[in-house]
Amino acid sequence: MTDTAQLPVTTEENRAREAREQAQAPEPKVLDALHTEHGDTTIADQVVEKLAGIATREVVGVYAMGSAAGRAISNLAQRIPGQKQAVSGGVSIEKGERQTAVDVSIVIEYGASIVEVADNIRDSVIRAVEYATGLEVVSVNVNVTDVHLPDEDGDDTTVQRSSDQLQ
Repeated sequence: MTDTAQLPVTTEENRAREAREQAQAPEPKVLDALHTEHGDTTIADQVVEKLAGIATREVVGVYAMGSAAGRAISNLAQRIPGQKQAVSGGVSIEKGERQTAVDVSIVIEYGASIVEVADNIRDSVIRAVEYATGLEVVSVNVNVTDVHLPDEDGDDTTVQRSSDQLQ
């Protein structure tokens, strides 16, 4: 008859078994505001873009958002009945699970300090996005595409002046 008694386990065998068990165990979940014990929260890119767009438009010295071509297309689209103003125009983001980077393109009012306006945009966007989403904003890049001059309003007075000259 053979003896089926188990031999004592050596320290080296114990270490090997523990290493195998640790390798098979899943990584512990990192918890934060968006990843809790009870579930995860995901945020669509367009949500972050809208929040950043609204926060940027609230800054004094920002006349408009986006490049000239983007604004022209947006103006045409707004003339279609039922279309709303795109608040995320001029905003692009890169978003991960816990962090985001924001790029904004603006037209600045003549006379405003670009440095001050850019700093105020960064503060406003970081505050709005981090508060509303829980994402960490790692950077806010501001691209100034144009300066709005007071006489560029394109109001009816320029049309009136040219028609007065014809008479």
